[in-house]
Amino acid sequence: MKAAWYEKQGAARDVLVVGEMDDPQPRAGEVRIRVAFSGVNPGDVKKREDAFRVGMPYQRVIPHSDGSGTVESVGEGVSREWIGRRVWCYGAQSYRPFGTAAEYTLVPLKLVVQLPENVPLEQAACLGIPGITAHRAVNVGGSINGKTVLVQGGAGAVGACAVQLSHQAGARVIATCRAESDMEIASRAGADEVLVTGDKLADRIRALVPDGVDHIVEVAFGANIKADTAVLAQAGSVATYATNTPMPETPVWQLVFVNARLFFVGSDDVPVEAKIDATRDINKALETGWKGLDLAEVVPLDEIARAHELVEHPAKPGRVIVAIN
Repeated sequence: MKAAWYEKQGAARDVLVVGEMDDPQPRAGEVRIRVAFSGVNPGDVKKREDAFRVGMPYQRVIPHSDGSGTVESVGEGVSREWIGRRVWCYGAQSYRPFGTAAEYTLVPLKLVVQLPENVPLEQAACLGIPGITAHRAVNVGGSINGKTVLVQGGAGAVGACAVQLSHQAGARVIATCRAESDMEIASRAGADEVLVTGDKLADRIRALVPDGVDHIVEVAFGANIKADTAVLAQAGSVATYATNTPMPETPVWQLVFVNARLFFVGSDDVPVEAKIDATRDINKALETGWKGLDLAEVVPLDEIARAHELVEHPAKPGRVIVAIN
């Protein structure tokens, strides 16, 4: 099969190789997916760069955890009814060496989701890490039905998913964006109100919700925790999946006074049951009319280094995916 891989970490153009590998054969409990599109996430880029200084976990890594395609064969214990189904997958390169940047990927059946008929394969390649992260960040503190949820960074991949999933769950959703040009993305995802970040953001949120927001989905913990604290309702919660600085200052006493709860979400280690719940709710959102995430660019596998560079330095909003064939 044709595949992209790296055997050392570093800059995309220095370490990513495109070549031929043996076709993989599914083992018990696995399916082999003929990959159509492979999603590129910031986490994939960070692994290749060794951003967290953990080193090479395997001698050779085929990158990317998310992808879409068609089940071509199955291993022992998996019903042959899966063969021919259009699917999306997640976690292909989570604690595993070979991800979706190849003509074939092997994935345990529990990480495979049948794709609704109305959803294109391009969109399906975008769903895994952003959708599961968002779902966990939205729901980790309990039911949000009838509550107010603030999504910081509502135009990003995780943010837009969080907006939609909060909307689907029955919450009033306030989203923030960094620019007016991003407001339409969050609004289209289902936000009831969209605010541009900047001066007196906390005051503007409080004007909309005088009693405070019940739950916050946070993309930049360090930058926003003070504003989050200022708008949080009594016994409210914050779930963060990223931070702009690794050691942020936190207004502990103010959080104590409102009996706040803080949650930290890493998509690879979300409980298995929560991941399955996430895939069901994501599919439900797509089946009921959500169009999913915007695509910034579709890049051929031979140009995978450029795809990684586009994730590192985005030229426009939206997801970057790699076309395998």
